[in-house]
Amino acid sequence: MRCVIARFPFDLVKSEVEQSMSGITPEPVTGLAVTIGGRAYPVMQVGEVITRQNRRDFTTGEMRRALTRLGFTCHDAGAGPVTPTPEA
Repeated sequence: MRCVIARFPFDLVKSEVEQSMSGITPEPVTGLAVTIGGRAYPVMQVGEVITRQNRRDFTTGEMRRALTRLGFTCHDAGAGPVTPTPEA
């Protein structure tokens, strides 16, 4: 799937994101999280790993949209899954 994160285009594939995160220990979740391989990761941690950009370069919203479009479940820390919002 083609998406733009922090003004840079990326071609993301769900299986490649899962593979990239497979050896990564999840950081404590304080905000928005995404479930990958049965583990909850902060969306900003996932964004940093898959884009190789600094977390200050992109937003939680950009990562949430991209991960949701790939088929991952995003949710608030300590809450159930968040229903994806339609893109405008």
